[in-house]
Amino acid sequence: MTLWRIRATVDDRPGYLSVLTASLALRGVNILAVQVHTTERGAVDDFLVDAPDTLDEAGLVAAVRRGRGRDCWVARSEARGLADQPTRALGLATRLVRDPDATGEALRALLGADAVTWRPASAGCGGGLADTTMLLDDPAGGSYALRRAVPGFTPAEYARAQALVELSAAVARRAAEQVTLVLPDGAEATVRPATVDDLPGVVELHEGCSPHSRHRRYLGGAGTPTPARLRRLLEPARGVTLLATAGDAGATQPAGGTGAESVVAMANLLAEGDEAEVALLVRDDWQRRGLGSALLRRLVRHAEQAGYAALVLHVHAENAPMLRTVRRLGRPTPTERDGALVTLTVALVEGASARQG
Repeated sequence: MTLWRIRATVDDRPGYLSVLTASLALRGVNILAVQVHTTERGAVDDFLVDAPDTLDEAGLVAAVRRGRGRDCWVARSEARGLADQPTRALGLATRLVRDPDATGEALRALLGADAVTWRPASAGCGGGLADTTMLLDDPAGGSYALRRAVPGFTPAEYARAQALVELSAAVARRAAEQVTLVLPDGAEATVRPATVDDLPGVVELHEGCSPHSRHRRYLGGAGTPTPARLRRLLEPARGVTLLATAGDAGATQPAGGTGAESVVAMANLLAEGDEAEVALLVRDDWQRRGLGSALLRRLVRHAEQAGYAALVLHVHAENAPMLRTVRRLGRPTPTERDGALVTLTVALVEGASARQG
């Protein structure tokens, strides 16, 4: 028996696919997998089949035509073709997470393209699908041009390829936004934007903080927020959340600690109108080392670039370390006190001028 790939267009009408499969079965062809690509001209069926050694390419084409298939394409396949399309796509996505620069190779493997080239120009209005060619906009700039002599590309393949390119761009953006901080005591921490996938690490951060630290962060309680609330903090509708991670081999560990990379601080910027509210949570063994100040400065830069007029912080009056951290910014900071709560408003000159302009 020999593995083959068959692609053919079948009228999208009841019973037509069964006619094609029956024609193949009469010649001893076993269908191992099938994908259906919807197009304007009909349903393009992509089969992986196991056929008798006596049946050659011409025989398979004849069987397809007798089964009312048209625009037939047939080619030998390898054992790796037994992996289904979702599995292959997930494998390529995993590769791109590790190496975003491999986008061209991943596209070639996903679609069996003859050539994949990157161009500095955008795909523009001409982007899209044209039978044996495909143009994809690269979200990072430029575009990818793909060519495959046979068979022609389908809209489903275009959508898969575009999703892969967008994944690669997202990974690249996240890597570009990641920085390594060297603190005054020589310790290093990696700072990056948070995603909802960081929820387990953020829960561990809260569990690793003392009730006193959690009370200072959330003002009204010392417990760990619900997972639903933490998810909203990780991916706010407007604003950004930054996480600081570090290897804990040199830090004080609770019993059973592994010393693996972990989240040691979270900085939230939640925007509403022209202002953005800021809050920090730093694990106890990383406090008073300059990490909170570094995170606050990065949030200030983000807020200025986004065009906000001011940052607002609600702080317990007894939270002297946080008050000092805000003063170190060296910016005009009007202060209002309401009992044990202090509200600080940090003016963002660049943000205010950007909105006025």
